[in-house]
Amino acid sequence: MQIVKDAKRATRLVKRVLKGRRAYAELMRTIEQRGPLTPGMYRVGVYFADSDVNIYQMRQWYAPLQELSKTRPVLVLARNAAGARALMDESGLDVAFVRKVTDIEDVVEQQPLDVILYVNQNTRNFQMMRYGHRWHVFINHGESDKMYMTSNQHKAYDYALVAGDAARARLSQALWDFDVETRTISIGRPQTDHLSGEPPFAPDGRTVVLYAPTWEGDRPAAYYGSVASHGEELVRRLLATGRHRVVYRPHPRSGVVNFDFGAANQRIIAMIEEANRADPSAQHVYDTAPALGWQLSLPDVAICDISAMVYDRLATGKPIMVTRPVDPEAEIDAGGYLSVCEWLRADDTPDIASVLDRVIGDDAARERLVEWSSRYFGDTAPGAPTARFHAAVETLLARADRHRAADARRGAANAS
Repeated sequence: MQIVKDAKRATRLVKRVLKGRRAYAELMRTIEQRGPLTPGMYRVGVYFADSDVNIYQMRQWYAPLQELSKTRPVLVLARNAAGARALMDESGLDVAFVRKVTDIEDVVEQQPLDVILYVNQNTRNFQMMRYGHRWHVFINHGESDKMYMTSNQHKAYDYALVAGDAARARLSQALWDFDVETRTISIGRPQTDHLSGEPPFAPDGRTVVLYAPTWEGDRPAAYYGSVASHGEELVRRLLATGRHRVVYRPHPRSGVVNFDFGAANQRIIAMIEEANRADPSAQHVYDTAPALGWQLSLPDVAICDISAMVYDRLATGKPIMVTRPVDPEAEIDAGGYLSVCEWLRADDTPDIASVLDRVIGDDAARERLVEWSSRYFGDTAPGAPTARFHAAVETLLARADRHRAADARRGAANAS
């Protein structure tokens, strides 16, 4: 069995190498056709060091960054060829491919880049953060109560743009000597201003259930994924009722660490395909769309693992259940929304249809959702999060202007 797994890993490695070479060649052709970027044009940059396997982290920010770029041109600095290729194809933003540190230096010489945004904690972020006289700002790729959200790495950035009061309280409790009042700026969830798109089905009275599990995790404390423990049973049961429509949106990294987890994911996909063949009117969905819009706002109820998806759905104020991890080592924050959420345990899944009926019809639970949404995201009125995001960027640019003016005055004084 181990020999088979090793052979599969080796095959995946070879495929990744070949994919990287193809991506690099295609990328170079695209850059040559596009020509050089206009010098001095970009004061806002986004740094992304990952390949396309983690492009989902950038996808969450495409729409807000596109909106920002209407008034403040945004430049994405991409370190990996496959990641840069994907960004050029789908982000709608200007992209600079900076594979080497010397490439970064060239861009820094040509562009002011007063504000650099970071969506993750890739260790290569430090190769960009070495440049002073600019703000390095962590914006993350979601809001949740996972251990990732309280990483001491927050201290490496000048500022962090966070969702709201819950995030600030979380950081205050978890980090020593981190000045939350001055180092964080609350912006809500700008993505909620862009929950658009049309579903690939026509509403017909079926109860629409979003099942959006996370990946298996890379250590016991982060074993939140429910695909193998809950997913197969709950999807099988919902497909069989005839009154539910399943929208299955698994994490893009499902199965990258655990082969058995990936196999369970594939079986769920196969179940959905078979159910649609048996009853074309069912129109169940295996969703891999890069944009996240109707998937959050339309379903009657959502089932999510402990991940940012819980909080993305929370921002809509609509019914949600959270899968309870079966691994006893999985860390669960007992203080935030998870202290009052509707848990779905693995042994509840055989009766999933009646469980969902209860949750959908619970008016008191819906009122609690609205209260917790405000605690996590502040003002969620249409346009409010976008306005706060833009205001945060403008505040940082104004601070950069003041520092540059002060530097110029000191330089002039020294010269005289």
